[in-house]
Amino acid sequence: MKKLGLLLLAMMISLSSCGGDNAKKAKESADQAVEATKDAASEAGDAVKEAAEKTADVAEEAAEKTADAAKEVVDTAKEAVSGVDGKTVFMNNGCIACHQVDKKTVGPSLKTIAASYVDKKDDMVKFLKGEGKAIVDPAQFAVMQPNLNTTKNMNDADLSALVDYMLSVK
Repeated sequence: MKKLGLLLLAMMISLSSCGGDNAKKAKESADQAVEATKDAASEAGDAVKEAAEKTADVAEEAAEKTADAAKEVVDTAKEAVSGVDGKTVFMNNGCIACHQVDKKTVGPSLKTIAASYVDKKDDMVKFLKGEGKAIVDPAQFAVMQPNLNTTKNMNDADLSALVDYMLSVK
């Protein structure tokens, strides 16, 4: 592009030194050179615009593939979580020592707990993580507090399965 401009400038100088007619021809040549430069710049701008559009398309496609992959990971994780059995978590973590299905022993029965936490699963999870208040039998909280270390240390899948099991007892 620079070489073209310099060549045209040299032609103009050469032609202008040869007389009036040549000056007119030099001006016409210069005008043509200016138009050619404008056309080249326009074409370059179009090429840049086209490249930007292609880049945007590729980026959008990559984003969609990333979103699809993330959804697949989440779905796989949900499938893995759904394989956790809450009753097994309840039994294996010693909850049965204090909570029976239908009678109060050391702690309230599962039926009482389920009735107290109807539509309050998040509150129950918070309580078992040590982040919420006891709503079933607050007077028994001191007895339950040492056992919260067990539930606080459970992974989210086990804790969710445990809560689902406890709330399912009717």
